[in-house]
Amino acid sequence: MTEQTNYTIYKDEEEHSITITPLNETLPNGDIYLTGVFKLTEGEVGLGDIVFDDNMKQWEYTGMGYLNHVDAAEIAGFIQVKNANDENDISEV
Repeated sequence: MTEQTNYTIYKDEEEHSITITPLNETLPNGDIYLTGVFKLTEGEVGLGDIVFDDNMKQWEYTGMGYLNHVDAAEIAGFIQVKNANDENDISEV
C-alpha cells in the first residue's frame, strides 16, 4: 500500500473515519521502499502507528488514542488485505 486511504470503524455506536498513511521511503533510484509502518489519524488527532514485519503478517500497535487492540486488529486486517490486493494489481500489469 503506497497511497493514503480512509477506513471507517464503528466504536461505541459512533462512526470514526480513520486515515491510514503508509510511511514509505523513496530510494535514490526512485523506487519506493515499503517500510511496513502505517500512521493512523482521525482528523488532526494522531492515533499511533501499526507496524508490520517484513512479510506483513505480524504487527504491533503503538497504542496512542482511543483505539484498543481489537480496533487495531480490525484496521491491521484491512491494511493486510489492501496491501495484498495492491500487489495483485501490480503483478497483472
